Amino acid sequence: MSTDTTTAETTSEQITNPQTNSSTDALRHSVVEFLMAVIGAPDDEEIARHADAAVRALDARLIEERTG
Repeated sequence: MSTDTTTAETTSEQITNPQTNSSTDALRHSVVEFLMAVIGAPDDEEIARHADAAVRALDARLIEERTG
């Protein structure tokens, strides 16, 4: 997925439901923070599990937003 596509989807979502978008943005930031933590501690399995859960939650949220 390109950055342009993500930006277009975000803009569309902001217009239709700003609260959902805010929640999705928070989840996106959480994923970034977890991935940075994984980079900082690649052998920490607990951080890896939390990062995996965050990525899966974001994936499910984005699928839900696309299907409406």
